[in-house]
Amino acid sequence: MSEQKQYIPIWFFVGGLLLFYGLLIMGTGIYEYFRPSEHPVALAHLHAGIWWGALLLVLGIVYCYRFRPGKK
Repeated sequence: MSEQKQYIPIWFFVGGLLLFYGLLIMGTGIYEYFRPSEHPVALAHLHAGIWWGALLLVLGIVYCYRFRPGKK
């Protein structure tokens, strides 16, 4: 009856942070899309917050899936 300790990889937590920040940034980008600022910044028409948030969200999902605990 040898039980092996199973550790949670640090990359799983990195994926969780990427997922969380991606949700925050994308949410802010969507909010700014529907309620634009009175004084928009340069290149605001590219909606970088939505793209950057989506990229972080996808990377977070990939990391959480790839390094999930209990996976052999």
